[in-house]
Amino acid sequence: MNIILKNGDVLAVDDGATCSAAASAISEGLARSAVAAKVNGVLVDLSRVLSEGDRLEIVTLKDKEGLEVYRHTCAHVLAQAVKTVFPTCRLAIGPVIENGFYYDFDFKTPITQDDFAKIEAEMTKIIKANTPITRFELPRKEALELMTGYDEKYKVELINDLPEDSVISFYKQGSFTDLCRGPHLPSTGKIKAFKLSSIAGAYWRGNEKNKMLTRIYGVAFAKKDEMQAYFEMLEEAKKRDHIKLGKELKLFALLNEGKGFPFFLPNGMVLKNILADYWRDLHRKEGYVEIQTPIILTRTLWENSGHWEHYKDNMYTTKIDGEDCAVKPMNCPGGMLVYKLWPHSYKDLPIRMGEMGLVHRHEKSGQLHGLFRVRCFTQDDAHIFMLPEQITDEIKGVVRLTDKIYKQFGFKYKVELSTRPEDSMGTEEEWNAATDALRAALDELGLEYEINEGDGAFYGPKIDFHLQDSIGRTWQCGTIQLDFQMPQRFELEYTGEDGAKHRPIMIHRAIYGSMERFIGILIEHYAGKFPVWLAPVQVKVLSITDRTKEYAQSVCAMLKERGVRAETDTRSEKIGYKIREAKLEKVPYVLVVGDKEAEDGTVNVNKRGVEQKETMSKEQFAELVVRDNEEKINF
Repeated sequence: MNIILKNGDVLAVDDGATCSAAASAISEGLARSAVAAKVNGVLVDLSRVLSEGDRLEIVTLKDKEGLEVYRHTCAHVLAQAVKTVFPTCRLAIGPVIENGFYYDFDFKTPITQDDFAKIEAEMTKIIKANTPITRFELPRKEALELMTGYDEKYKVELINDLPEDSVISFYKQGSFTDLCRGPHLPSTGKIKAFKLSSIAGAYWRGNEKNKMLTRIYGVAFAKKDEMQAYFEMLEEAKKRDHIKLGKELKLFALLNEGKGFPFFLPNGMVLKNILADYWRDLHRKEGYVEIQTPIILTRTLWENSGHWEHYKDNMYTTKIDGEDCAVKPMNCPGGMLVYKLWPHSYKDLPIRMGEMGLVHRHEKSGQLHGLFRVRCFTQDDAHIFMLPEQITDEIKGVVRLTDKIYKQFGFKYKVELSTRPEDSMGTEEEWNAATDALRAALDELGLEYEINEGDGAFYGPKIDFHLQDSIGRTWQCGTIQLDFQMPQRFELEYTGEDGAKHRPIMIHRAIYGSMERFIGILIEHYAGKFPVWLAPVQVKVLSITDRTKEYAQSVCAMLKERGVRAETDTRSEKIGYKIREAKLEKVPYVLVVGDKEAEDGTVNVNKRGVEQKETMSKEQFAELVVRDNEEKINF
């Protein structure tokens, strides 16, 4: 029979051939590296039997799906090992997560991380045995009998939730059998690098009314050196922790009196305002106007926008004059009201309307984390109202602006196109048109992107930007959302060239995303060592003796007059101590002034990260820092 390969070639194989056999027919090297396959776009085991005309793609560990299969198999090896070491425990679920996996267990006697060594030893034995992993299927009744016989009540509950006519799949490795959709590696010996990392409590099915289970986390990589690099990255991340550095550098505070509501301190406000000023300057040049909308608006507005139905659990509500109101979780409905304040012609469009808006969202206390997950944040929103024929150009304009901003901070990024979720508004035709418009813009720009199925906003598809920081971690920040729904719900109009009323198309977009979160990312990206133009304190002037206090203060005053953020340290302390303190504060430039400098009108320049000192006139130094500021030089 014939099958069709990814590149369109036709491959002849024996009737009843498996994906594994087809991989061998292509090349022995591919067969050795294969971990799974895609048949007609569906991820399957290598043991899957092929049919005439099937489209086949062999999956290896170089593919994202291949790593997911690899890590999911690690979760099953963990489950088998735990059942061997602790036979009375019961199994729950074991999915893949970023860089690894976890499995939830119900233990009769609690375990701790001290038990990891014996679990890992058993996992290693299972892997070395290179046990084949086989799939089999049972009708629902027989599946229930099997799991009941194993006394696996959580598996029984999962099976009971399936329709009565379901055919249910299981995977067997040696004496161990687990309920699973799959696919899996062909054998346990394919696993090369894993490590159990942590333990936590987790409610069964995420419901706090259910029993608390024990969740064991692990990481897994295709190669040992990749896993080593991952742990080295984690160690580096600890040094860069934005909560620790935020406290040390006096940028922000997290207080019990306002859980999830960060306090920005003077240094933090300097940083935040620099970012806002940079944003405003670029947006003015790009033809945006800036607005500000109220923080609290009526329930009827949120019902009209769809948030009351789709987002109410994350909103803070109140009553004003007996009327239900909500604190805004998003800025867009206010932007709709501003658009409707006066009539528009097709000649007015596009209208690019920006807002640095403070929004509030109710996050669970267990999800709060520094500036990364908070309950109030400033969103650098913009809403673009446009004609249908302007969609592609406007999206391209936003992408170019986003690219400019991210490159300024030294970020690389990848792009995802997120499609229609299950909980959404609008027709399939509208969604297809919106998704096609986003795809066309990305294609015209020549940007590589991945499709993220089902992760769009409830009102439209979106482009998401995932930043890569200086130690290789990724962060989702910017977003471009194309919306055909809100202009309809708010009955937005413009007068067309034909004199008739038409509905504008709308883009929602943010580049920083959340100012607070972006600041947290920047702190960790730079390890607190901000480039000069961003540093809250750019220069610290240190006097060596009491005689040079006055000169140090005059140098600082001259720098401030030129717009440089400078401070003095004229305490009667040893100069070595003052220099060490300034370095701990990660100040870009430390100036040391003694009698000679005061006499010559010079400064001794200690540049962060540079061992060699340099002496120059105070005027030359001021020009240097002003240039750093104006050109936004990063070092």
